[in-house]
Amino acid sequence: MLYKGFFRFFASSFTAAALMLLLCCAQSAQAAPVILKFAGQNPPDHYATASMNEIAKAVEKKTEGRIQIKVYPANQLGDYSLVYEELIRGTVEMAAISFPSQFDSRMDLIYVQGYTSSYEQVAKVYDPNGWFFKKMDEFNKALGVKLLGMYLEGMVGIGTVKDMRDPLNPKVDHGVLLRIPNMDVFKTALEGAKYRTISIPFADVYQSMQTGVCDGDTGYSIVAAYTALGDVIKNWYNLNKNTECLGIMISAKVWDKLSEGDKKILQEEVNKQAALSIKNAEANDKKYLDLMKKKGIKVHTYTTEQLRPLMEAFAATWGQLDSTKGKELMDEFRTEMKNILDSTKQ
Repeated sequence: MLYKGFFRFFASSFTAAALMLLLCCAQSAQAAPVILKFAGQNPPDHYATASMNEIAKAVEKKTEGRIQIKVYPANQLGDYSLVYEELIRGTVEMAAISFPSQFDSRMDLIYVQGYTSSYEQVAKVYDPNGWFFKKMDEFNKALGVKLLGMYLEGMVGIGTVKDMRDPLNPKVDHGVLLRIPNMDVFKTALEGAKYRTISIPFADVYQSMQTGVCDGDTGYSIVAAYTALGDVIKNWYNLNKNTECLGIMISAKVWDKLSEGDKKILQEEVNKQAALSIKNAEANDKKYLDLMKKKGIKVHTYTTEQLRPLMEAFAATWGQLDSTKGKELMDEFRTEMKNILDSTKQ
């Protein structure tokens, strides 16, 4: 009898201990945070990286540690094309990177010339409830990536080693051979406005301008132009002809697993930083234009009205993109951009 009583006591104690252990394990598993790797392409001290850190900090606080975001700047997880592939797979969870149009050429829409020449217009184009944002989200969604925000790095102009002729007149040759990114959205628009162009990898642009292979460059923000080419360019023409923009993205595989509450928190924090990016970009553009002047670079600035003939010349070439982007898409684009332009005319 003593043996049976001891056995029952032992079995009961063992069962209770096992249940407590299982309960503790379950609670521990439930409490385990979701760790998201957040890949960036800018240096640690860049304002876009600062925004990534702000998103990470706020999300962890507001989710009470359920979501912890680890920021990896300066292409630590690979360049933007590689990172995008990892977003598709879900092996990198988040990114703030350039839109990689090699996966869908329609994502070049972000680089079309002439649809915006002011920060007021950019704010309307980048509105997360607007047509443009929804289209860019649609393109990414088809590839397994959720677009959370469009982050403005700055407006794009032209830097040259010699003076241009009549840069705002789209009917005359401007006397320069201009390096452009290898994209039809640059080539058709700029050649349509009488700019002669050549495609050269950006890594070779500095030396190419030094040796006379090309006379200037376009395709990068004022900050990037000053940082990378400030020692070689002699002129900066502040044409505001297109934008340099990052997409703040998350793998759809990861997004779909988050609770609705946590999705809302993450989206709100991205929206906050994306809106802030427009103010930051405007302030940084002014700061770096001043730095250009101090460096001895001649800075040429223009009003929205002065830029209008050039913007209209660029817009007149959009029809050439119908074959690569789709006529239906470009028809919608023309309509939407005209509405924004009309609503912001001064």
